[in-house]
Amino acid sequence: MNNKIVGWGIIYVAVLLWSVYLPKDMFTWVLEALPALLAIPILIFTRKRFPLTPLAYGLILLHCCILFVGAHYTYAEVPLFDSIGEWLGHERNNYDKVGHFIQGFVPVMLAREVLLRNHVLKVGAWCQFLVVCFALAFSAFYELIEWWVAAATGEGAEAFLGTQGYVWDTQSDMMLALIGAITALIFLSSIQNKQIAQVEANTK
Repeated sequence: MNNKIVGWGIIYVAVLLWSVYLPKDMFTWVLEALPALLAIPILIFTRKRFPLTPLAYGLILLHCCILFVGAHYTYAEVPLFDSIGEWLGHERNNYDKVGHFIQGFVPVMLAREVLLRNHVLKVGAWCQFLVVCFALAFSAFYELIEWWVAAATGEGAEAFLGTQGYVWDTQSDMMLALIGAITALIFLSSIQNKQIAQVEANTK
């Protein structure tokens, strides 16, 4: 078995076990960690039929770890960001903004890889534009999910929403996802292009 896969799995399981041990609130933990938990069966199922690039797997692991940290503490109470907020004079814990930045940063690269490798799009400006649109749509859909969960569960979903009284929370979340998506494309597109070429060569 590939050492990188083993290392990926060890990190994932270690962070998962830490996260689920005495979380702030188990209901919130389930809501926040669910996307990371669903990622595993999907990756296992597609591993042989459609193996991703090392970059994609690394980004997925990063996103899972961020979700697990937020699930453990809730996004409004991550201790490090309480301290950062005090240093900067902020009234809210901004860990959720890191999560939404990553919510654009990671999905945009996954969408780009899937679309390029299935020859739906070619490398170029249209590809970059359309995968950014996908990332924004993904972010907006997640905001809808938060709304639906809050409406269905009432006060139990307050920590899941994580608005902390900020009236522009939803809009700023989507803006950060947009910034994350554009940042990822600027810095990672060339790396991804090389890795896609290598994966396709290995699977022929």
